[in-house]
Amino acid sequence: MSRRRPSPPLTVVLLLVAGLLLAWTIPALGPALRLAGGDGRHGTFTARRLDCVRHPGHESCAWTGDFSSHDGVVRRTGVTLAGSDRPTHRAGMRTRAIDVGLPTRVYGPDGSTEWIFTVFLFLAVLGILAFTTAPVAGAVRRRVTSGG
Repeated sequence: MSRRRPSPPLTVVLLLVAGLLLAWTIPALGPALRLAGGDGRHGTFTARRLDCVRHPGHESCAWTGDFSSHDGVVRRTGVTLAGSDRPTHRAGMRTRAIDVGLPTRVYGPDGSTEWIFTVFLFLAVLGILAFTTAPVAGAVRRRVTSGG
């Protein structure tokens, strides 16, 4: 029983897409896994300003401010509190937060489900790589076992 091989142009396109997605997911995977496990540096977020973007029929807002870890090792300014919105804070208000290592974002003490998308995307990349490289691996295996 022979499996159909993807066409060479499709293989090239899929490998390029997989490469781009890997370039995005690999750096995000560590913070995503820390977020999933609730790991990170615990501290306090102080709201400074509300940043909003208006779309037709919709407004998306998030609070930007400062993060200080409880142990005093990490102090960052200009970070966004994920999941915050117009009514969740006021300027100067402090709340517990977790820093999972992303340069512009911290999370509330309950974490977030953002990690699910990153892990799903990484698994999809692995699927693309398996689909595109399986025929190559099979051809190499056949050549090695046939002695040629």
